Amino acid sequence: MKTSNPALRAFNKVQVDEGTSPMTIEGTINKSLFLLTLTIITAMINWNLSADGNNLSGVLTMVGFIGGFVLALIGIFATRTINFIAPLYALFEGLALGGVSYMFNTLYLGIAETGIGIVPQAIIITFIVFALMLTLYKFRILQATPVFTKVVILATVSIAVFYVASIVLSFFHIDISVFNMGAFGIVVQLIIVTVASLNFILDFSFIEQASEQGYPAKMEWYGAFSLMITLIWLYLEILRLLALTGSRR
Repeated sequence: MKTSNPALRAFNKVQVDEGTSPMTIEGTINKSLFLLTLTIITAMINWNLSADGNNLSGVLTMVGFIGGFVLALIGIFATRTINFIAPLYALFEGLALGGVSYMFNTLYLGIAETGIGIVPQAIIITFIVFALMLTLYKFRILQATPVFTKVVILATVSIAVFYVASIVLSFFHIDISVFNMGAFGIVVQLIIVTVASLNFILDFSFIEQASEQGYPAKMEWYGAFSLMITLIWLYLEILRLLALTGSRR
């Protein structure tokens, strides 16, 4: 089983034990909802701090990004601690998302005709895309075939390389972000959003196969953890796309 989501690669290191309770899709969904709730709680806390002009918000945003990144790495390689790492990851990512979301909401209108802010727009679109991908997978319209999997993995790695190159070049005052590409930047960002969306198909397939093969119930945390990684990535990319296509305040 292959996936571009590094969190799910931990399944390859776990041995199936017939003496333990098996992993289920329902259990993975419940844990995903729990992690999502934690993320929303800390996001709202940091959002309110930003709205009040509290300088602590900026610190918490950076702590959230750095802490979330470190915890993601720990969670990917330390399967025994995933039931502790996954909730902590959700809490830290919530802090990061709260600060970043408020910044985007104050700078951009997004689709102005809707009459709502850019952040609610991004949230709505994110869950619409998630539901669409789940429907396409459930009815086997999109399947994680070997060719599909290879294409999505290659595209995801290419995006990661692009982001790393952007960060490195920024130290030399060279900006290659999509915000400096004009109309072409919108096309590039749309491609990134598409690739992020297709990663759900790989995630769904991997989780389904793992549950069918009887992996231990503890690995439900890994399934939920992986879905959160993809969901957060998709939300941030949609936020950037709306900022590019919308108007500035």
